Amino acid sequence: MSKILVTGGLGYIGSHTVVELINAGFEPVIVDDLSNSQPKILDQITKITGKRPVFHELDLSDENAVKNLATAEPDIAGVIHFAAFKAVGESVQQPLKYYRNNIYSLINLLESYYGKPINFVFSSSCTVYGQPDVLPVTEQAPIKPAQSPYGNTKQIAEEILFDTIAAGSSYKVIALRYFNPVGAHETALIGELPIGVPQNLVPFITQTAIGKREKLTVFGDDYNTKDGSCVRDYIHVVDLAKAHVAALHLMKKNEFKGYDVFNIGTGNGNTVLEIIKAFEEVTGEKLNYTIGPRRAGDVEQVWGNVSKAEEKLHWKAELGIDAMMSSAWAWEKYIAQNPVQ
Repeated sequence: MSKILVTGGLGYIGSHTVVELINAGFEPVIVDDLSNSQPKILDQITKITGKRPVFHELDLSDENAVKNLATAEPDIAGVIHFAAFKAVGESVQQPLKYYRNNIYSLINLLESYYGKPINFVFSSSCTVYGQPDVLPVTEQAPIKPAQSPYGNTKQIAEEILFDTIAAGSSYKVIALRYFNPVGAHETALIGELPIGVPQNLVPFITQTAIGKREKLTVFGDDYNTKDGSCVRDYIHVVDLAKAHVAALHLMKKNEFKGYDVFNIGTGNGNTVLEIIKAFEEVTGEKLNYTIGPRRAGDVEQVWGNVSKAEEKLHWKAELGIDAMMSSAWAWEKYIAQNPVQ
């Protein structure tokens, strides 16, 4: 049973990936600093899988702490690196916070495990494309200047990983360029759990529907899209989690060498207003929302060509918008009755 270090493993995508790793026969070891997650999620993972992963609480931007981790966990076969700050708007307001955390954590991990034959899956983002010239965007599209410090940290991180491989390290690396993960596990025991005001659309939708938020603001209705609101490729978080397992399986093969990148999405774009309408139709809940000005750092529209992932990872998104909205709502109602914060 291969040990997989999952950084940020109690976070939204991380916790779902830990569940899928256990389902696939891996032994996940979780690292999280709990800055944007809750320790009770470890109990929820245990309820779902019947297994309680090892957990280390530490800050990956602390070099000595990461070195100690590598000593404590020397027999790691793979790393899935989620741990990063990820709010586009906040990164515009606090860029140094994002550069310090997102870049230092990656470098510390790579240095601490350097020389070991590790399969490394990096949590990248479609933000590396900026505003693409051609949609759907492929992995071969030119990387444009990032629209936010958050997006820039993902671009820089991919460059660091590529250069590390080019220098002849023993790592194999796959960078997964996510589109927009939404939804929750079918048990409603884990889901997106933002601390404070949500920075992402769907948790703001569900918190508005349940009464935690007075209203939802749509940032802009004057974009060059079908209804004026931004377009994104929304993917169910469980589908996204399974892509990480597929990446590990690919890197186990001898024919995989060095470094590769994959778009992970559905291949379809939906506007913000379409997502709001889908939530209302699936749940029967009427949302109180208003139109506001554009938000700094937002790209007008982006969705991905995912044929490369389907061909090489043998992975494809299976869950649609209805499942995304219904599971997100089930999770919101669950935590209203069973607080995990």
